[in-house]
Amino acid sequence: MTNAHNGFRMYRADTSPPDSIRRTYEPQPGRDSPEILDADAELDLSLDPATGRVEHTLARLDAELVGLSAVKARVREIAALLLIDRARARFGLTAARPTMHMSFTGGPGTGKTTVALRMADLLHALGYIRKPLVHSVTRDDLVGQFIGHTAPRTKEALARAAGGVLFIDEAYYLFRPENERDYGQEVIEILLQEMESERSSLVVIFAGYPDRMETFFSANPGLSSRVAHHIDFPDYTHGELMTIAGLMAEGEQFRLDPDAVTALGEYLELRMARPLFANARSLRNALERCRLRQARRLVDLHRPLRRTELITLTAADVYGSSVFGDTAPVPVGGDGSGRSRDDGDDR
Repeated sequence: MTNAHNGFRMYRADTSPPDSIRRTYEPQPGRDSPEILDADAELDLSLDPATGRVEHTLARLDAELVGLSAVKARVREIAALLLIDRARARFGLTAARPTMHMSFTGGPGTGKTTVALRMADLLHALGYIRKPLVHSVTRDDLVGQFIGHTAPRTKEALARAAGGVLFIDEAYYLFRPENERDYGQEVIEILLQEMESERSSLVVIFAGYPDRMETFFSANPGLSSRVAHHIDFPDYTHGELMTIAGLMAEGEQFRLDPDAVTALGEYLELRMARPLFANARSLRNALERCRLRQARRLVDLHRPLRRTELITLTAADVYGSSVFGDTAPVPVGGDGSGRSRDDGDDR
């Protein structure tokens, strides 16, 4: 099957839910709300149609993301909380609707957006939100440049996210105390009101670097008090990135030969020590450049090509990166000619 997109992405297993759990259980008051159970009744959670959908979503998250065990554990806890709330409702037990506004902190390329997407699926499956929708925005989408422009832009974003999740990336850029005329504070005030009054139809997720997010919430205690779940996304380890590389290549019908695997391991050791390393995002960019070098190498062979050559990335394709400087062998083309390294840094 041909991928509909170009470039390396995280490998994803077949994620279409089985027909038996494709429909989400959303009771309609007065029509299909289940009867209240007797106090001595027993309730099998596995019979709730939402349970199958939840397990499918959690399995999908495991397939999409390597590592992040603490993040996945927290997602499972949130799912368990809402499942138990559904079970309590069957016995007529009531409690305050749990707050699901969240903060995702971590460096770039650590899976925050992917987890937000799966969180929306999860909350929808459990009837907490109406739509499995994530509307992603940044400061530029919310803050206007002139008086009177910010409120309409913010309310438009909230309207698009209504019934689902509003994901605000690099949320700390909304707060610029050094500029008294900045309109970001107006966005925060609108968000505070909406997060409280629209709890039944909107989940807001703030995302960004840990230190900056801490400063952001410290300066806006009213906002912090409305965020119930603070989830940290650690940087990937070298071993996890190597696993991700294999999955990315497999997802695009490529493979790294043994020497290329060794070379990529060396590349990551060097690249991870340099500034602006963005975890899986930087790794994806590095593989894209390997693909460029492979294409140039194969075209320069000036002969018919075999399938195995078209899918194989070699050590020469990795060592061509300028990250190696003068520490690695100069890549050699198929005709034996030396090649210069590219001047990109594979960010």
